[in-house]
Amino acid sequence: MEAIKLVFGTERRGVDIPTVKPTFETNVAGIFIAGELGGMGLIRKAAEQGCQAMDSIRARKNPGADYDVVIVGAGPAGIAAGLGAIEHKLNYALLEQEGALGGSVYHYPRNKIAMTAPVRLPLIGKVKMGEISKEALLAFWQDVVRKTGLQVRFGERMEAIEKTDRGFVVHTSRSSYRTASILLAIGRRGTPRKLGVAGEERSKVVYRLIDPEQYQGQRVLVVGGGDSALEAALALAEQPRVSVALSYRGDAFSRVKEKNRKRLDEAGRVGQLK
Repeated sequence: MEAIKLVFGTERRGVDIPTVKPTFETNVAGIFIAGELGGMGLIRKAAEQGCQAMDSIRARKNPGADYDVVIVGAGPAGIAAGLGAIEHKLNYALLEQEGALGGSVYHYPRNKIAMTAPVRLPLIGKVKMGEISKEALLAFWQDVVRKTGLQVRFGERMEAIEKTDRGFVVHTSRSSYRTASILLAIGRRGTPRKLGVAGEERSKVVYRLIDPEQYQGQRVLVVGGGDSALEAALALAEQPRVSVALSYRGDAFSRVKEKNRKRLDEAGRVGQLK
């Protein structure tokens, strides 16, 4: 009846996400999406989607292609998909533009606590994590790669996809891959959204917070209204001699965890940040 409209984000500012089928295939046959890019940023759900997408991809083998699947992104979705490819005996290539595993987790601030429910991974089985630090989570993924022999091509950025009669050619910063299917598990943080204002190309403007201690004795403006922005501002405010201002274009912080909202209110009350 169109009486209810469901959006990601807020009513005033929704988040555009790709349309995918229950098989995780997009409107382009042979191109699949899993994880944060499709609107699911939770670690467990992203990993589950990577596995489920690979279950669909295994039926699309093409003898004319060099690879059964090219997986783009080595975060939770991409790693789980890579394990699924090994389990299904698929010829795969797993590409990661960064120099390390983890996807969005890799860019979390130091010692950030992530929370994830138990997840079942191909070749590994059921894994229980609960609350886990960024460092421990990355160490876990590294151990998974070591145990399973998962091959990751680090420092290789996908630049273009070309459709062919036999599938696709994925062009990267280093090579090209002829493949029957593509799984995009690239998340949303690898290429940050910019403000479009003068001066943002300067070296003092950054798009992720790794170590709050490096900002001691400085004035810092944090722009954004999600949990990442609040957590970054709060982490900075805890450092000695740091003056922190948090700027958000919305009327209220409507998309954040209640715990972060309470911490922010308290920090503002005692003058830690504006």
